[in-house]
Amino acid sequence: MGTRPANGDFRTPSWRLHLWRRVREFAVPEGMIETAAARRAVGDWAGACAAARVYVELDLRIVASRHGRELAGRVRADLRGLAPDLLRWHLPRTAPDGLLRPGLTVTLARYERPDAAGRRGRALHLVARTPPGWADAGQRFSLALWDPAHPHDDADLHPHPRPSRRFRMDLHRHLWDARVSDELRHRSGFDRLDESVAERWAAEAELLLGAEGRRTGRVGVRIGSRRLLVLGRTDAGAPVITAATDGGDGALPLLPDAATWVPPDAELLRAGLIGADALHPLVASALAPEHRAAAAPVHESPKERVQFVECRGARHRIAVVDGVLAPLDHEPDELHREELLAALAGTPLPCLRAVDRAHRNPASLDDVRGRLDHGDVEGAVAVVTSLLGPDAVLRDGALRDELDAAALRRIDHGLYRAGLAPSLAKALPRPPRRDDPARRALRTRPRDGVRR
Repeated sequence: MGTRPANGDFRTPSWRLHLWRRVREFAVPEGMIETAAARRAVGDWAGACAAARVYVELDLRIVASRHGRELAGRVRADLRGLAPDLLRWHLPRTAPDGLLRPGLTVTLARYERPDAAGRRGRALHLVARTPPGWADAGQRFSLALWDPAHPHDDADLHPHPRPSRRFRMDLHRHLWDARVSDELRHRSGFDRLDESVAERWAAEAELLLGAEGRRTGRVGVRIGSRRLLVLGRTDAGAPVITAATDGGDGALPLLPDAATWVPPDAELLRAGLIGADALHPLVASALAPEHRAAAAPVHESPKERVQFVECRGARHRIAVVDGVLAPLDHEPDELHREELLAALAGTPLPCLRAVDRAHRNPASLDDVRGRLDHGDVEGAVAVVTSLLGPDAVLRDGALRDELDAAALRRIDHGLYRAGLAPSLAKALPRPPRRDDPARRALRTRPRDGVRR
């Protein structure tokens, strides 16, 4: 059984809204948005892609030599308008974790190339590709050009290198192009609450038919993985939706998935589950143009984060001291005796038990896990560092298991990028898990020989 799409149909159940609230919290970190925007502002589109964890698998010089300078210039203009963090924000995702839909090739733009007679030829596609599920660590994706005349030139390991008919964004450039991102409010139906589903789909169908070189006709609408509807018009011209009678019709133009459902940001705002400050700035300016961004919060220093523990009838403090989490209301000699007692199977002090619990299974574990799942290793490290200190040595437990699993998934992704198939990847010896940057950033030697 495959994963369920997080992108729903025209009705969004409550469980899906809560899923999307979690996605909005972890999938596109604030630091990524700020860095990508700064690089895009100075024309560094490649730097913006790097900041958004997007691989660039195209060379404009090669494009110019193969397809001409005019077409290469059009591609360059689109890359300069590309907001890769906004694209990440809107790419299709799957339940239950809200991760990027794996093994997908999404068309962002099409570049028509007329033949010698001036007729429409095969278009070149600017595409975004998500890796297969076995190699999705880090939630990275890539940008490439797909040429229908040479469909097998690249992406040998990609399960679906051809652009998807259902998942395409060339007709919804506001989902990735910063120059037209303000169109989201109207295209999403956010300001047309009284409009029926058939009316909204009919307007999108006209755009699709125009892009396909048709004036009228029926359009297929895929709902979920097994339902296909047909959108047409009555003799009076009113839009009408019927069920497909033949189990599917590949000859029908397929309405893009982005046109079939209300974006989650609009639903989250309406339900009051999220504020405009939690949205991508370009999304917030489109859906809530009257909103003014709040001042950046002042982050407290890890040394100022004090936790309180009931210990032997008193309220004691634990906090980060000299780079590690430690009790503040016990003398060093007392702590040393208690650690020795615990090593001999004795019952440690409540303060020491609280420190040990924070190392093994902290209250913020769900936050760390969410960031690791969505590829935000730096954010996960920052959460752990703020809790345990930069010099902490991780102990066996759920927290360490999560970091170990993230390290192994990163190895799988590296093997995929190196062009190795899953069967070969499993047969290869893996480097020691301690070599992963996520673990190395959290590890240091004990200064006094006592394992904290």
